[in-house]
Amino acid sequence: MSTKTAQDTIQRYFDAFNAGDILRMLDCLSDDVAHHVNEGNVRRGKDAFANFCTHMSRCYREELTDMVIFATPDGTRAAAEYIVIGTYLQTDDGLPKAHGQTYRLPAGSFFSLRDGQITRVVTYYNLADWTAQVSG
Repeated sequence: MSTKTAQDTIQRYFDAFNAGDILRMLDCLSDDVAHHVNEGNVRRGKDAFANFCTHMSRCYREELTDMVIFATPDGTRAAAEYIVIGTYLQTDDGLPKAHGQTYRLPAGSFFSLRDGQITRVVTYYNLADWTAQVSG
């Protein structure tokens, strides 16, 4: 796999995210994908990933902007830096009450890839920053 192929796979994944198309996101993932969620447990497999995405779509509407994607020369690892523009739609367990608050948050993701598919997704953002934005 090349740098360009890895970058194209990651771009397709994020294009599907921005379109709210969970099935297209799943098409970018290996069956054994490991999803490392910010402040959460690792979820394994496409079913767990799809359940997470369904939950997130219910609680948040988000668009990722200012995307920059990096990949290793062999295309087995990649990273992306971006801004999350979001609206908090429905209260999520253990978090502040939702009432349509908006937020803008820098974030990043790290990926492992094999045979043109994502095998690992790790996402990081500053939860304290998000909490302050939706609590104000």
